Amino acid sequence: MQQHLLARRQAPGPSRSRTLTGLLASAAATTGLLLTALAPGAQAVAANPYERGPAPTNASIEASRGSYATSQTSVSSLAVSGFGGGTIYYPTSTADGTFGAVVISPGFTAYQSSIAWLGPRLASQGFVVFTIDTNTTLDQPDSRGRQLLSALDYLTQRSSVRTRVDASRLGVMGHSMGGGGSLEAAKSRTSLKAAIPLTGWNTDKTWPELRTPTLVVGADGDTVAPVGTHSEPFYESLPGSLDKAYLELRGASHFTPNSSDTTIAKYSLSWLKRFIDNDTRYEQFLCPIPRPSLTIAEYRGTCPHSS
Repeated sequence: MQQHLLARRQAPGPSRSRTLTGLLASAAATTGLLLTALAPGAQAVAANPYERGPAPTNASIEASRGSYATSQTSVSSLAVSGFGGGTIYYPTSTADGTFGAVVISPGFTAYQSSIAWLGPRLASQGFVVFTIDTNTTLDQPDSRGRQLLSALDYLTQRSSVRTRVDASRLGVMGHSMGGGGSLEAAKSRTSLKAAIPLTGWNTDKTWPELRTPTLVVGADGDTVAPVGTHSEPFYESLPGSLDKAYLELRGASHFTPNSSDTTIAKYSLSWLKRFIDNDTRYEQFLCPIPRPSLTIAEYRGTCPHSS
């Protein structure tokens, strides 16, 4: 009898057994939920290792500075060949790995100082940016295109910041004849990820050969490179299958890109992020097509983007 009673005391009752089973099941379910919650983030990182910086907002892409602290280094014309030297702007942190890069050319008779404002602005958002001087201030677009490519090669192969740059993720920009040069560069090197001509000028009006996602920026008051004979034909001639956009600035002139401009910065940054970094978080600022506003006279584009 005592043995029977002892056995009954030692054996777990039905309620204790059910409680233990419930706790184990709950723990397993919690673990499963945690793994499920973590998986999408891990998959996103694996799918796009090039995202840099926090999730963007309209305020962040319009800000004069992004989340990265930056530094800069001068490059003497005597230390390079193929272009006239310049200034490299770059994020100081290396914690996020390498960055995409963009080289920017000034226009006819101009120096890098005319487009220098873009350097720290874009670098602070997570790019290495090289604003260059050309061999002479009178160089034509085809020459400026070759110089943009020479500067990219220097940046990725010889510069003091080359280890910070991902040589597979590069783009070009330029103002006026430098903008025409950015089209020339993209035509010559189809591996480029993005091109942005700013109130571009070129005697060649058709660009069906381009395979680089291109944002053409024109100005409604441009009398040097009127949109009707430059930016609009450039855009319309790009292949229909290409990711492309046309932004016409309202109340702007040919020289608007030579001063800090929120609209230029906002859409240039979004374009570079979307196509150099493949960062689809910036798609929201490009698609649906932005509507006319106080600063936008017109916007055309291919949406949604395919690449």
